[in-house]
Amino acid sequence: MTAPNLFITYVADAPKAAAFYADLFELEPTLTTPGYIVFRVAPGVDFAVWSGVSDASVPQTPRTSEVCVAVPAGEDVDAIFARWIAKGVTVVAEPHDEPFGRTFVISDPDGNLIRVAPVD
Repeated sequence: MTAPNLFITYVADAPKAAAFYADLFELEPTLTTPGYIVFRVAPGVDFAVWSGVSDASVPQTPRTSEVCVAVPAGEDVDAIFARWIAKGVTVVAEPHDEPFGRTFVISDPDGNLIRVAPVD
């Protein structure tokens, strides 16, 4: 059976977005081109930013998905929030409790949503 192994986020400026994600996730890209930059996030799983021609890459496009960083049970979501706030992120939803656990949401410079939540 095949499973998704590449997740692409559309951005206006791939190098700018890659710098944001490299700092946020403390990862270095594994492939860098002028408009497409890839990060290995787990064995066999990649996350990329792409500034290819697409209506989805403009900030006015409503965001209908989000990148989720699922942290192990017991990981301090509020501590991650504090670290990311120190990096100057844009907060969409401050830490709060949901039925699935403690969570918060920020956005990247293009308005793409990034959620931190416990592993389901």
